[in-house]
Amino acid sequence: MLIGRLVAAAVMVLVLATDVADAASRAVTFRSASGRMVSGFLTETDRGLAPAVVLVPMLGRPKDDWQPIADRLAAAGVHSLAIDLPSASLPADPQELQGWHQDIRGAVAFLATLSEVRPGALGVAGASLGANLAAVAAAAEPSVRSLALISPSLDYRGVRIEGAMQQYGARQALLAASVQDPYAARSVRELEKLGSGLRTVLWSSTPAHGTALLSRDPEIARTLIDWFQQTLGVE
Repeated sequence: MLIGRLVAAAVMVLVLATDVADAASRAVTFRSASGRMVSGFLTETDRGLAPAVVLVPMLGRPKDDWQPIADRLAAAGVHSLAIDLPSASLPADPQELQGWHQDIRGAVAFLATLSEVRPGALGVAGASLGANLAAVAAAAEPSVRSLALISPSLDYRGVRIEGAMQQYGARQALLAASVQDPYAARSVRELEKLGSGLRTVLWSSTPAHGTALLSRDPEIARTLIDWFQQTLGVE
């Protein structure tokens, strides 16, 4: 049974990698809005001037979890910048956690300085806690045109996002969760009602959370890529 599950997981990874050419990735460093120095992996498309997306991982997981998606985005004509959260564990001070979204704002600002990034074509995607932080950051950054939240929570240890989604307003957002992930599913249903912009909802029957959902459900991953292409206007 264990071998069967491992084989199935390997097949899912292979499906994600199908028809994706090796993308050019390089390490970059930039300053967060809080003043902290942040490192990330910039994965560039070979199509020149193009949109770009910030990719934010789950708590305790590295930015590398996003690499299969980053490669697919590059093949689809979208640059991406994957970053780590400030720590692999929750800080002792809840107020410190409230400020973690500043790293995402710094990543958005960094992408906006790159000559290969098309002005006005920036997006953010986050998973689990990364989704909550992404929503808060995107709400505060008018330059963010599209937002994707994978397994978000209405409240993740005090990082609430109802207000952020209201502030995000008329801009477009994609919300994805597994129907077997009760709190994330309930959160998506509530978040769908907030803000005046289009809210695209994706449901999966796969029992997975955050970036694991993207690796185990190829249809969710494919739709995420297509959605960023459409909302960021890939030319």
